[in-house]
Amino acid sequence: MVVSVIGSVASSAAPGRAQTGSVQCVITANSAPARGTIVVSQPQQKEVGGTCGVPLRVAPGKWKATVRLDGTLDNPSKQVPVEVNPGKTTQVAVDFRTGTLEVRIVVKGGRGTGLVTVNQGSKRIGTLGAGVPVLLSAGEYEVVVRYDGREQRHKIDLRAGQRRLLRTQF
Repeated sequence: MVVSVIGSVASSAAPGRAQTGSVQCVITANSAPARGTIVVSQPQQKEVGGTCGVPLRVAPGKWKATVRLDGTLDNPSKQVPVEVNPGKTTQVAVDFRTGTLEVRIVVKGGRGTGLVTVNQGSKRIGTLGAGVPVLLSAGEYEVVVRYDGREQRHKIDLRAGQRRLLRTQF
């Protein structure tokens, strides 16, 4: 993951009114535009959240921004410290490294249906049906494929930008 705080951009505020600032996130996956969410928080304060690309108005000060990528099985997030200045927008840019995994079950030369579980270390990331492509963070995974009471386990290394097809023969 690549994270950067891009700085502040001036915005207009009415004179004499208490000024706020804003935080806006720019999110990419493998350097291509992506969708996601942002939540900013301070200790003992209410969290403020929204969609990346839309500025969040907040009080000036130091905040913790948590940016999350939409549409992935493993639901990756990245935390970034952010300083908000009155009347300015601070941009936070996060690039997630992702790949696509699809598991197909082959039975007697044809396609079979079954259950696929994706684990990372000792943590279960998610479960899906065979033949369903899924977006995941780049990394090492254990893929458990179940068909007709039997199972096979595979260790895979999914790289950023990779579209990986895993065929499992039963």
